[in-house]
Amino acid sequence: MTLVFAQFAQGQTVDEVVNKYVSALGGKEMISALSTLKIEGSMSIMGNDVDIVITKKHLVGMRFDISIMGTENYQIITPTKGLVFMPVQGMTEPVEMPEEQLMPALAQLDLQGALVNYKEKGTIVELVGKEKVEGEDCYNLKLTFQTGVVSNYFISEATSFIVKTSGKTAVNGEDVEVSSSFSNYKKNAAGYLFAYSLTTMQGQMNFSKIDTNISIDEKVFKGN
Repeated sequence: MTLVFAQFAQGQTVDEVVNKYVSALGGKEMISALSTLKIEGSMSIMGNDVDIVITKKHLVGMRFDISIMGTENYQIITPTKGLVFMPVQGMTEPVEMPEEQLMPALAQLDLQGALVNYKEKGTIVELVGKEKVEGEDCYNLKLTFQTGVVSNYFISEATSFIVKTSGKTAVNGEDVEVSSSFSNYKKNAAGYLFAYSLTTMQGQMNFSKIDTNISIDEKVFKGN
C-alpha cells in the first residue's frame, strides 16, 4: 500500500512539473498547433561566427544548414534516416548517419517537445530530484523514450523553462555524454516562446529570427 501511494505521489509531482512547463510555453492548445519552424542565426566555432539555418517540420524532418569557409554543409534527420554532408571536412558526397547517432536525434523532430502528451507518446517520465543547474534550482526529469533512448531534462523551478538537457550519443563507436543548455527565452512574432541561445558540444548558437507555421517543401529533407 505504501509503495502504491509513493508511486502515485511521484506521478502527481511529475505531472505538476510538466503541466507548469506546458503552461509557461503558452499551453497545450497553442503548442499542439506548431507544425513548422525555420530558425536563422549564427554559431560560434573556434572563435568565428558562421551562419546557420535550421528547418523543421513536425515529425517529418529536420535540416541543419551551416555556411563555413566558403562551403555549404548540412545535416538531415528524418524518422527513418539521417544524412550528413560536410564538405568543410573533405566530404564529397552525403553519408548516412549511423543508427546509434540517429536514434537520440529523433526527439528533435517533435516540435511540440517531448514532455507534451508524453504518456500518449509512450515516454516514461520520472522525477529524479532537484539540483542547481546553470545557477538555477531545477527539477531533474528522466525521460525514457520508446526507442530506448534516455535523456534528462532540467526544468527551472522559478520559470518552468528547460535550462538544460543531457544524454548519451555514439561518437566514433563510443557512448559520449552530451548536453544542451538553453537561455535567452523570448517570444517570436507569432507569440511562441523559444530559447534564442543554445549551447552544445559543437558550440554556442544565437538565433536572430524564428518563424513558425510557415510553408516548407519536404524536398529539403532529401538532401541535395
